[in-house]
Amino acid sequence: MTDEVFSQLVREGIDAIPEHFGKLVDNVVITIEAVARPEQLNEVPIARGHTLLGLYQGVPQTRRGPNYSMVLPDKITIFKEPIVALGNTPEGIRKIVTDTVWHEVAHHFGLDDDAINAAQKRRHAAL
Repeated sequence: MTDEVFSQLVREGIDAIPEHFGKLVDNVVITIEAVARPEQLNEVPIARGHTLLGLYQGVPQTRRGPNYSMVLPDKITIFKEPIVALGNTPEGIRKIVTDTVWHEVAHHFGLDDDAINAAQKRRHAAL
């Protein structure tokens, strides 16, 4: 899959965020990298047999106080190679990209993995 096609899938994943949440995303940049660097892998616990598909780095909105200003943007990184390897098909890759973007944006809003996983189950059931 070309970088251009993958970038388009990430844009589609961003567009799939419900408008009422999308409007609230603040001070965030979304980037794409081939794979996670060692220092990125050290930031989050990865269970044996799992791989890092995306990473949120920043100050979640729930932890921003009245003095939150003049800071660099939060960063969401989407990792192309593991997503493409897991996706197997264009539609499978699209689904994983959308879920990964959604997952990392949820971290921006302060949700932890347990809350995100529960919300994603509800989201998938509603689709």
